[in-house]
Amino acid sequence: MLKDLVTGYQHLGIPTNDIAATKEFYTSMGFEPIYETMNGTSQVCFLAMGEVVIETYQNGKATMARGAVDHIALNTRDLPACVAEVKKNGYTVVEGPNFLPFFDHGVAYISVFGPNKEVVEFNQMFESEEEKQQVTGALGISAL
Repeated sequence: MLKDLVTGYQHLGIPTNDIAATKEFYTSMGFEPIYETMNGTSQVCFLAMGEVVIETYQNGKATMARGAVDHIALNTRDLPACVAEVKKNGYTVVEGPNFLPFFDHGVAYISVFGPNKEVVEFNQMFESEEEKQQVTGALGISAL
């Protein structure tokens, strides 16, 4: 069961049309940028306050309306098992499994739709190159 594979909260994903204003707003609350990068043409910034993490990314698709949060990401230490559970349960896959070269050794994830078209992401952040190679190999995805 997925509840046996999820180890906790990873982050909340918020698209933005103005990443500088978004960073300024959240840092004024006490969040601190912990990682910034590009994902294709989108600027990405992870901000943390304690154990609360926000991923914001400038993609020009922020709805500017209530309900604008894009996704909630949950930690797992066994993404291949999560992928198997997602398929077994017939969830609608939105994206993945994919790899992103974020943080020290990268992350892999799969995202599914919830009943309200909210996106739930199962995310494994790799602690070593060996773990990255093992998981991406098991999933048949590129870790480049």
